[in-house]
Amino acid sequence: MSDLHLGTYGCHAQEIVNYLRSIHPQILILNGDIIDCWQFSKHYFPPIHMQVIKEIFSLLSKGTQVIYITGNHDEVLRRYSEVSMGKFTLTDKVMLEVNGKKTWIFHGDVFDATTKGSAKILAKLGGHGYDLLILLNRFVNWCLTLAGREKMSFSKKVKNSVKKAVKWVADFEQTAAELAIENKYDYVICGHIHQPQNKVIENELGKVTYLNSGDWIENLTALEFENDTWTIYQYDRNEFSSVNSEIVKSPIPKVNVITEEVTMFINSLILPTDKRSGKKII
Repeated sequence: MSDLHLGTYGCHAQEIVNYLRSIHPQILILNGDIIDCWQFSKHYFPPIHMQVIKEIFSLLSKGTQVIYITGNHDEVLRRYSEVSMGKFTLTDKVMLEVNGKKTWIFHGDVFDATTKGSAKILAKLGGHGYDLLILLNRFVNWCLTLAGREKMSFSKKVKNSVKKAVKWVADFEQTAAELAIENKYDYVICGHIHQPQNKVIENELGKVTYLNSGDWIENLTALEFENDTWTIYQYDRNEFSSVNSEIVKSPIPKVNVITEEVTMFINSLILPTDKRSGKKII
C-alpha cells in the first residue's frame, strides 16, 4: 500500500480501515506518503484517520511484519531510517527475494525533481490545491449519486488530458524500469504517482515487471502477492456494504506511577530526625 495521505481531506480512511480489517498478511509494506506531513495540521486528524494507525498496529500485534518505506510527504521520518522495533521496520527502500525473484521496492520520489529544492515549495502549494479539488470532486459526486449518474474524477481527467502529465508518468515508469533492469531485478515496485500499474517493460538489456500500488485518494488500490503472483487490488464498496465500520475506542488505563517498590525507595531516602533537636541527622 502507498499514498494513504492520512491527515488530508482527500484520504479515504474508512475504506482503508475496511481493507486492513479484511486482510491477514505475513508482510505489510507501506510504501511512502502514509502520513501527509506536508499538509499535516493539528486541526485536522479525525478519529477515523487514527483508526487506520490502530489497524496497522493491530496487524503488527497479530504477527504481521510491517515495513514502512518513507516517501516525500513523510520525508521527515527519513532521519530515523533503518530503525527496527520487533516486527516493525522504518526504511527508505526494500530489496526482497521471493521464490527466487528479486524485488526492489521504493516510493519513487527520487525521480521527481518537483519534490526537491525551490520546486518543493510549489509542490506543497499544489498539494493544497489538489486537496481542494478532491473536496470539490466529492461534493459533485454526491450530487451525481443523488441524480443516479456515474461518479467522475476531476484529477484523473486533468492528468489524462494534459500531455505533459501523461509523458511525466511514462518517463517515471521507464526510468524505474531501466534502473531495475540494470541492477538485475525481476520486479520493481513504486508508489508516488497515484497510477496503479502492472506491466512488463523491456529494453536492449532485458526486461522487468513494473508495479505501482496506486493510492487511497482516488484509485483506492493496493498490490497483493499470492500464489507467486502480483495483482492489483481494487477496492469495491459493495464488498463492504454490510461491514461494521465502527471506530474502536480503547479505554485509557489508569496509570499508578508510584508503585510499592518506588514508595519504599523514596521512604528510604528520607533522613531520620533527631527527636530532641528536631534537626535532620546527616
